[in-house]
Formats: sequence, structure tokens, C-alpha cells
Amino acid sequence: MTNYDAQSGREWWAQRWVDVLESFGWVRRLARARNYAREGHVLSLEFRGAKVVARVQGTAPEPYRVSLSLDPFTDEQWQYVIESLSQRAIFSAKLLSGEMPTNIEQVFTNNGLSLFPFTKFDIHSKCSCPDQANPCKHIGAVYYVLGDRFSEDPFVLFQLRGRTKEQVIGELRRLRSAHTESQDAAATKAIAQDSGAIDLANFWRYDQQIDPSLVVIAPSTNTETVLDILGPMPLHSDVVGTASTLSPQMVMDYLRTIYGVANQAAVISAMTAGANSSSS
Repeated sequence: MTNYDAQSGREWWAQRWVDVLESFGWVRRLARARNYAREGHVLSLEFRGAKVVARVQGTAPEPYRVSLSLDPFTDEQWQYVIESLSQRAIFSAKLLSGEMPTNIEQVFTNNGLSLFPFTKFDIHSKCSCPDQANPCKHIGAVYYVLGDRFSEDPFVLFQLRGRTKEQVIGELRRLRSAHTESQDAAATKAIAQDSGAIDLANFWRYDQQIDPSLVVIAPSTNTETVLDILGPMPLHSDVVGTASTLSPQMVMDYLRTIYGVANQAAVISAMTAGANSSSS
């Protein structure tokens, strides 16, 4: 397997996994395990259902066998969680694009659950080595390599809790589709009921003075933009090749700058217009 590098490509959820493990008072043991992982002693790591099975080369000729699992959530608990996720478009968009939303833990907490291990007793691990300590350095090495897997695929974390990527995405899509159809049906029904009373030519026109106390203009507190939802821009090699210093990241940074300037200008314009309206 690829040697473990503690600083390369670790996503926030993978770092959170490591931080949680180290918070259990295993810092000294995990320090040796980190070196084991970095040196490539974890020869294989695979899933068997919700259980992780690995082979770790130790001092013995034959690799040690390591198994690891978390307490899986029940079907009912998962149903509550996925329904909560489906109600937030940003959660669904990020998960469907293979990214873990930054505040996803709150969804599990609101349903009385913890996505990451809450205590060290939530992790069930075994190793065939003679070391009686748990985690031994072989189990610890698997912890770190598993963190790398989390960076590659956040759904691995869900799998440890009893749901595969296909199950989560399939249910999310079903619920989002049902929600959209319900909204469309309600809107169509409302339009059909009120169509006789609506003057479509003047629907968006309102000439009356609006009470300034009813209008509050403030910058958004949400730092996520449409650029974060869409993710990195897949630029064609011909475009990147037009300038030796051009890269997809530079383009995204430039677009974020434009987005920020436009957002600030819009807020200033709205507040200025609101102030003029109030004074008149």
C-alpha cells in the first residue's frame, strides 16, 4: 500500500478522525503507529460489510491480522439521518459530489448520534500480535491508513456506521426527488387555484411605499458560495496551456475574488437604495 504521509491531502473529516483518536489518551502509542503507517507496514486494508480487515507486517515473518469496527446505526436511526440530510440542499449537493459537508456532524447530533467515535469504547479492534495493549502499533497504523481512505472517499466513514455509499446516495436522491415533486405539485395547484385572480403582467410590480422598518439588509453569514458547491473547475488542457502560469486553482481564486467584490457591491447598493427610499 501507499506509504502514509501525515500531511498529504488530508481532508477535514480525515483529520477529525485522527484528532478524535488522539483525544482518547493514545498519543504515545499512536506516535509509533504513525511511523508504522508511514513506513508502509499496512500491507492491505479491505471492507467486509461494516468491518475493516487489514494485514500489517510486524517483526514476525507472517503479517498480523487486524480487524476494526464501530457500532453501526440501526435502520431507523439511518432513516432519520438521511431524511435530515435530504432537507438541506447543500448537504445533498456536497455528498452527491463526494464531499463531506463541514457541519454534517450536527445532523447526527440532532438525531442523538455521533458520526465519529464518541469514546474509545465505540471502537472495537483486534490484532493477532502478542501485544496486550489496545491499540497496539499495528491497530494504530490501520487507524491512520483508514484516515487516508476517508480523504479519498468520505462514504467510508458512513460504511463503518452500517451504510454503503450506494445506499446513502440512492436514498438521498429518492427523498430529494420526492421533495421536489411535492413542491412542484403544490406550486401547480396554487397557480391553478389563483390563476383567475393573478394579473401576470403586473405580478412583480408594487408601487406602494414599503415601511423601512420591515426591510433589513445585511451581508450573508453563510461563507459558502456557488463556487464551493460546484467544486474545482475542470479546465481543458488547451485553456491551461495558453499561459504557463495559469492553473485551475488560480482561475478559482480569481473567480472567488470577483464573487466577493460583486457580493459586497450588491450589499452596498441595496443599503444605499434603502437609505434613499427611507429619506424620501
